[in-house]
Amino acid sequence: MVRRVGRGVPRPYIFPPVLIVRIAVGLVLAYVVLLVLAWLFQERLAFPAPRAALPDPTRVGVANGEQIALVMKDGTRLAGWYLRPTTGEDGDPSPSSAALLWFYGNGENIASIWPIVTEFQPPRVALLVMDYPGYGGSGGRATEAGMYGAADAAYAALAARPEVDPRRIYVYGRSLGTAAATYTATHHPVAGVILESPFTNAADMARHAYRIFPSVIVRLSLDNLGRIKQVRCPVLLFHGTADRLVPLEMGMRIAAAARGPVELVLLQGSGHNESYTTGGTQYRDKVWGFVR
Repeated sequence: MVRRVGRGVPRPYIFPPVLIVRIAVGLVLAYVVLLVLAWLFQERLAFPAPRAALPDPTRVGVANGEQIALVMKDGTRLAGWYLRPTTGEDGDPSPSSAALLWFYGNGENIASIWPIVTEFQPPRVALLVMDYPGYGGSGGRATEAGMYGAADAAYAALAARPEVDPRRIYVYGRSLGTAAATYTATHHPVAGVILESPFTNAADMARHAYRIFPSVIVRLSLDNLGRIKQVRCPVLLFHGTADRLVPLEMGMRIAAAARGPVELVLLQGSGHNESYTTGGTQYRDKVWGFVR
């Protein structure tokens, strides 16, 4: 900006020092406010908790399904689906079945993913999926601790089923659900872990998605990288090569850190939310073969 003086001779406009100080102070205050908001509402960012009524399995054509209700240690009521083992090719059910405990992503709930869950249920394998606290039809508030409490309750309920062999419980986690899966694998006996689009931890995700904020303000842990180092059972890991939300590099670090046998399956050209459609029946059959 210039100011003309006298006979039109332009002279540079000099900002008053007070104005410069005010602008600088305003920017600093705005950044501090953003830091405070990020500190206060980071769980809401990680756990958007979409609500939806729990569908009745029989009304949507899932004959082997039933609605179940669990109560966490803190009294929170959870809603979920239990899918009884389906029969094999010979038509005979297994007297003692393997089971798959399913943990979905942060923007999902049972109402939105039940068609995928039923399609991915392996033959002769039981399946349990619960809405996290604050999600779907469950009560409570969505938090990291609440998700882990729900995982404990779901594992106990699944292991107590008379038709389930507790030595053959597998866990499946997608995106945010990978944190619940690795938590379960380090706190309960599991036969195998399936991870889809796993991230390393909350601090790394914050650095990737919110680079203007220092990672020291991150209160969440969600430490997949730390927990996978304690996992000794087989791990099947899927990751899209075009995933921009959770970079492939994070999945590679998880695979490299696992202490047990690992199979890494790259979903070519898949972004974060296209894995089921991109992977198709090959993805499903990999899950089936791993659980069997």
